Amino acid sequence: MKYALIGCGRVAPNHIKAALKNGLEIIAVCDISSDNIDLLFEKTELTEEQKQKIKRYENYVDLFDGEKPELVSIALPSGLHARCAKEAIKRNINCIIEKPIALSIADADEIIKLSEERGVKVSACHQNRFNLAVQEMRKNLEAGNFGKLSNAAVTMRWSRDEGYYSQASWRGTWEQDGGALMNQSIHAIDLLRWMCGNDLKTVYGKTVNVFHPYIEAEDAGVAVLEFENGCIATLEGTVNVPGDDLEEHLTLIGKNGVMKLGGKSANAVEYKYFDSEGTAQVNSLLEKTKNVYGNGHTSLFADVIDAVENGREPYVTARDGKRALETVLAVYLSSKTGEKVTLPLNDIGTVDFINMF
Repeated sequence: MKYALIGCGRVAPNHIKAALKNGLEIIAVCDISSDNIDLLFEKTELTEEQKQKIKRYENYVDLFDGEKPELVSIALPSGLHARCAKEAIKRNINCIIEKPIALSIADADEIIKLSEERGVKVSACHQNRFNLAVQEMRKNLEAGNFGKLSNAAVTMRWSRDEGYYSQASWRGTWEQDGGALMNQSIHAIDLLRWMCGNDLKTVYGKTVNVFHPYIEAEDAGVAVLEFENGCIATLEGTVNVPGDDLEEHLTLIGKNGVMKLGGKSANAVEYKYFDSEGTAQVNSLLEKTKNVYGNGHTSLFADVIDAVENGREPYVTARDGKRALETVLAVYLSSKTGEKVTLPLNDIGTVDFINMF
């Protein structure tokens, strides 16, 4: 399957690694900076022969029309995800879109509509769903081992300093990014909404910018979520941890069981108890990872390839990407108005929160 990567920044090596492990034919990469492409090639296991064969582009439309890839992954700055995805889908190119899938409900809806009309497969790149610990939780949930859910909690406590934001001018802006919830916490938010039943009813939240006056958006946020099935949940996301990334936790509590995932990116089972087993397990699983991106890109790519070849929906769909986006936007809206927000949201995007802080 012919594959191309659009955007060669921070997360791009994970995409190339996943493409290589899945045997994709990497035909082209695209970035406005040739230095970014050079650096990407240095960080990957591409052979010299492969590097020479991969064509380089500055404009993704030229790449789409010139190379006609069957699958692309989009790892551009967040504010460019939707525009690029729509150009690809119009050309019947299947897409893996880095989080967030878009920065507005309207753009997310258009991606979904176009892909369904054309039969193009689109996957939101929420790769943490493939973490071994996350899959263990999901397996027990689908088996009914939790019983009726009572409440859940997710925390994302990482560190991002001025050096991180100065590396790319789009980071932390309302037009091109968002803050700690949209950029860093959205993976945890995706897991929370997925586990708790997807049908989110209300959100009440508060965001602040305490230690990052050089960005426009939030550096911390908290929220209370209510689902249609009666489950309630709390959300906390921050990039204000001094030093290094601390943790990403997800706890799910039901009548018959409880699980707590931990590690830096929900890559460990810290606690597990089910009535049916009768014995609590502590630190029963730890998946080793080299960074907070985890190992899930390879599995997500494998799933999308199979979805394309067999005409089925990907494990993580464009609609899933919209749900995660919608949750973050609901927290932003609640923080701006000071009121509880009822879902679903209509057309709203990050640009609606310019000058919030």
